[in-house]
Amino acid sequence: MIPKLHYITQGNSVKEHLENIQKACNAGAELVQLRLKGVSEKKILKAAQEAREITAHFQTRLIINDYFKIAREVKADGVHLGKTDSCPTVARKHLYSWQIIGGTANTMLDCEALLDKHVNYISLGPFRETATKTDFPPVLGLKGYTAITDILKTGTPIIGVGGITTEDVAAILETGISGIAVSEAITHDFNAIKVFNQLLNASATAEQRYSFE
Repeated sequence: MIPKLHYITQGNSVKEHLENIQKACNAGAELVQLRLKGVSEKKILKAAQEAREITAHFQTRLIINDYFKIAREVKADGVHLGKTDSCPTVARKHLYSWQIIGGTANTMLDCEALLDKHVNYISLGPFRETATKTDFPPVLGLKGYTAITDILKTGTPIIGVGGITTEDVAAILETGISGIAVSEAITHDFNAIKVFNQLLNASATAEQRYSFE
């Protein structure tokens, strides 16, 4: 089962990312994605080990961005693969059977390709422009989400991502998107996790079930 709210870590240093994971877990996050860029693999492994300790204490799920071998080593709950990262099919061979794989998509074709590779969830975006990414694919917005979900009939959870705030949630859910991934709005105010969860009705009983179909 995939929680409806994903917190993607932010921070100016590895230490800040870990501090923010602690804050997110304290605030009730059910899933955290450790996303470190421009850092050595050795440092990412160490950070992932510390993140696993924090999240395990809170029974929060941990996803590692990009590095599937690190996800396996620290026994994270899964890995998230961007469009230029490893192929999900390759990653699957290296992961435990219980670990999940998420993939990034911007178009209908991206979604179909990821479904063919049996990902457990698709992160679809960007919803709007955001400061966390510089290499922008086209912004989708509500119209883009609706256009894709109307055609893409799948039981695999589709997670909206990209500059999403609490004000956007109701309209996004109406498009058929099943959950959201948030970075900036939560890092700015960790109390927002409670608000997002209420808007998503994201209790343990309301999670999205994933399938390998």
